[in-house]
Amino acid sequence: MKLAGKTALVTGAASGIGRGIARMLAHEGAAVAVADIDAAAAHTAAQAIVDRGGRAIGVPMDVTDEQAVNAGTQQVVEAFGGVDILVANAGIQIVNPIQDYAFADWKRMLAIHLDGAFLTTRAVLPQMYRDDRGGTVIYMGSVHSHEASPLKSAYVTAKHGVLGLARVLASEGAAHNVRSHVVCPGFVRTPLVEKQIPEQARELGISEDEVVQRVMLGGTVDGVFTTLEDVAQTVLFLCTFPSAALTGQSIVVSHGWFMQ
Repeated sequence: MKLAGKTALVTGAASGIGRGIARMLAHEGAAVAVADIDAAAAHTAAQAIVDRGGRAIGVPMDVTDEQAVNAGTQQVVEAFGGVDILVANAGIQIVNPIQDYAFADWKRMLAIHLDGAFLTTRAVLPQMYRDDRGGTVIYMGSVHSHEASPLKSAYVTAKHGVLGLARVLASEGAAHNVRSHVVCPGFVRTPLVEKQIPEQARELGISEDEVVQRVMLGGTVDGVFTTLEDVAQTVLFLCTFPSAALTGQSIVVSHGWFMQ
């Protein structure tokens, strides 16, 4: 097992991409804290890992709440002895043109994606810096960390922002053996993406099929959605990479949509 003896904290892990990552890391031997604002769903996802022979706990965590983040992280430390891996995955999507974008929605989007990434990073660093134990921090970005799409002003802004945070952490954390990365998926057919299809069809005045074929998959080389497995395998690779030769990087996982 590639991650035996390691502990991972994955936010937004009760469903979707986060749950897929949590399962992958547990399968490779990590003790996994499934953190989510939905406490019941977090415990259910953690129990599913335990039922398969893994080690996991559910942790209630609102990543926009400083106290909740610190308390949840302390719960992980008490349960497993530390934190070696953070996957800052929690996120939502709200689509609207800029002129119609409510300021409250803008602030909520940035709070979850950016404040959440900062608060969880700050909470785990004392564990990773302790005796230069080291660790890996992975932020869930998007192809929209590099490109823009209509209707997604807050999301695009937030996903660009995590690139900066990851690069600063790569510089500051190097002395303590901490590496950081941003994994940038294309569209993964999770409930979050399914919800966007009718929303974008209404806003753009096109059919739902056109949203899928033109908006979501039009930039790929093969017309195929990125999968949970694609993303989880990339996270696993970055968690197990042996040196700082690979740090501060943005890894695009998108079937060819945005090649860098």
